[in-house]
Amino acid sequence: MTAAATLDDVTMRFRGHTALDGITTELRQDCITGLLGRNGAGKTTLMQLLTGHRVPTSGRVRVFGVDPYEADSVLQRVCFVKESQRYPDHFRVCDVLTAARMLYPDWDDDLATQLVGEFDLPRRRAVKKLSRGMTSMVGIVVGLASRAPITFFDEPYLGLDAVARQQFYDRLIADWSEQPRTIVLSTHLIEEIGDLLEHVLLVDRGRVLLDEDAESLRDRALTVSGQIPAVAAFTAGRRVLHSDALGSFTRAVVEVHSATDRDEASRHGLTPEPTSLQQLVVALSRATAPTTTAPDDLEGVSR
Repeated sequence: MTAAATLDDVTMRFRGHTALDGITTELRQDCITGLLGRNGAGKTTLMQLLTGHRVPTSGRVRVFGVDPYEADSVLQRVCFVKESQRYPDHFRVCDVLTAARMLYPDWDDDLATQLVGEFDLPRRRAVKKLSRGMTSMVGIVVGLASRAPITFFDEPYLGLDAVARQQFYDRLIADWSEQPRTIVLSTHLIEEIGDLLEHVLLVDRGRVLLDEDAESLRDRALTVSGQIPAVAAFTAGRRVLHSDALGSFTRAVVEVHSATDRDEASRHGLTPEPTSLQQLVVALSRATAPTTTAPDDLEGVSR
């Protein structure tokens, strides 16, 4: 599959802090990718590099084969919906849409009008007077209606209730199905977006921890539960990503060896079950975390 953007051995440092450390990856064209990781993992820095907001300390960034920094021909084809996006104080919702219409050559005014109606956004109200949820909706409208060949959504759901978030997911997949393009979703709500994703890029402490098709990833691990001796016997020789125990009962997430692992777990008297994308991401993050990591550091992934 053709790559829409690539990073080759990219490192980004800020005053002694390494935000990204030798990252090599690509964004597949016309693919919905989940950019996942704990708070401070380097996700936003990665998006800033791909959208021309920063220049890497070392390595090479290419978007549509070109260095995106100060490249107008690239930037007008990339939409970056930031977390807590700021607008000029005097901007109303209609002003944001007018500015976006001028910025993006593929802007779909009909879609923008439909979305404003669906989200019940007050077109003539100042953005700074909107609730946090409504401000997020403005960004979602811009991200979808821009029809940009590459669109980044950085925590697009802030302030949205469950109904509004589902509206966004439904609209996103419907619009992408009609007009495929490269979509990157950076989010902590992994469980909610799991079914949308075709590819998963998991970043942890500035490094790529996982870069895999979502479909194959879902088959990568198995969760088993039962008595401690039976779990220990089954997991012997297998990589255990995470386990927890309560009394004589334990539950473990293990990497799958073969298609017969589920049957083997049952023969050990265990209860096997699929491992959700969120469970796997949490398990992998915990498996690579420093021993000094506090439980709160994992909240960004698991919540």
